[in-house]
Amino acid sequence: MPKFAANLSMLFNEVPFMERFDKAAACGFKAVEFLYPYAYAASEIKAKLDHNQLKLVLHNIPAGDWDGGERGIACLPDRIDEYRAGVAKAIEYATALGVGQLNCLAGKAPAGIDPKVLHATFVSNLKYTAGEFKKHGLKLLIEPINTFDIPGFFLSTTAQGIAILDEVGADNAFLQYDIYHAQRMEGELANSIKKYLNRIGHMQLADNPGRNEPGTGEINYTYLFKFIDQLGYQGWIGCEYKPATTTEAGLGWLKSVS
Repeated sequence: MPKFAANLSMLFNEVPFMERFDKAAACGFKAVEFLYPYAYAASEIKAKLDHNQLKLVLHNIPAGDWDGGERGIACLPDRIDEYRAGVAKAIEYATALGVGQLNCLAGKAPAGIDPKVLHATFVSNLKYTAGEFKKHGLKLLIEPINTFDIPGFFLSTTAQGIAILDEVGADNAFLQYDIYHAQRMEGELANSIKKYLNRIGHMQLADNPGRNEPGTGEINYTYLFKFIDQLGYQGWIGCEYKPATTTEAGLGWLKSVS
């Protein structure tokens, strides 16, 4: 079956962030991911990973003022210098933490700016990022996100993401395929995963509606996990969902597929 990583930005959120590594290991996870490490020293996070024998499989490039509602700045033409400084910071952390891939959030399209300008900015920033990542052996990921949860998010469909990757033309740039976001925007999960398998560097999951754990909604995860396994997907699937009650109480789905 596929390999699952605990998303520490969503799971075990009843305890402080640095305690979530212990919780993940105690629940049997061998890997973790999270949104951002930048509020902590890389050495602190590395110590937690090593103590719990956990592999870090993903974190994001800095995405602006997250607490203020920003969800990425990579498509914003007036934030290029800030974005590129964030790329350098992301590389610094990735090198220290031993993570091999980083996700770039495009951001929300502001009113009054030509979509062609946003597109050109995003592509230019991705070309720059892929080049910088290449120097350090890193993979670049881009993630389509549904516009119901984040209205105005610039990158919202699988096809758009693939077209942008084609334009970027970097052999270390891939799609981050979030099953929940894809279900909300387009459905056709199995066929899309099969069609673009060689372009997918990482997957994430949650059920719909509610963005809770698998088995709480309409997605047939029993089928989908077997299908993904049969396709030969070698990457991780990040468990980026909101526990319906507590994380531990909702892990029955994981035990059933382990």
